[in-house]
Amino acid sequence: MKNITQNLKKGLMAIAIILFTSAAFAQKQEIKKVETVVFNVGMDCQGCVNKIEKNIPFEKGVKDLKVDLENKKVTLVYKTKSTNKETLKKAIEKLDFKVTEAKK
Repeated sequence: MKNITQNLKKGLMAIAIILFTSAAFAQKQEIKKVETVVFNVGMDCQGCVNKIEKNIPFEKGVKDLKVDLENKKVTLVYKTKSTNKETLKKAIEKLDFKVTEAKK
């Protein structure tokens, strides 16, 4: 009987360790999740591009930024845990640009 109790305790401990490890791994995956959004931005000169490139990379969660003056598009890669599309849109609008999300 003592042997069965010890084996049961060991089994429960192993299950607890597996569950804890799985939960920690899932949280790390959520933190690393990134998305990409493309905005149509009313910019018309290199000064506009410079203004966006100077300010937007410092927004919380922004991982990458590409500004395409010819097509008037701004592509952002961002951490979903830190920010969202609407927050990024507002950040560009604060720089006095008209912004809409581009159709995919």
